[in-house]
Amino acid sequence: MRVELDVPKCVASGQCVMAAPDVFDQRDDDGVAILLEEQPGEEFLDEVREAVAICPAAAIRLVEK
Repeated sequence: MRVELDVPKCVASGQCVMAAPDVFDQRDDDGVAILLEEQPGEEFLDEVREAVAICPAAAIRLVEK
């Protein structure tokens, strides 16, 4: 799987970080999301799916191969 983050759409809510802390983080200065792992392992699939579902800006996309 591959995770895509549309940074300009991010509203810095932090929902992705709470759902998948091994995959996402936030910038210190403005709280905008940072993608830590573009291709996380299968063990993170459920967490990433949750992050995609709860992102209020729809800024995260999961591409499953």
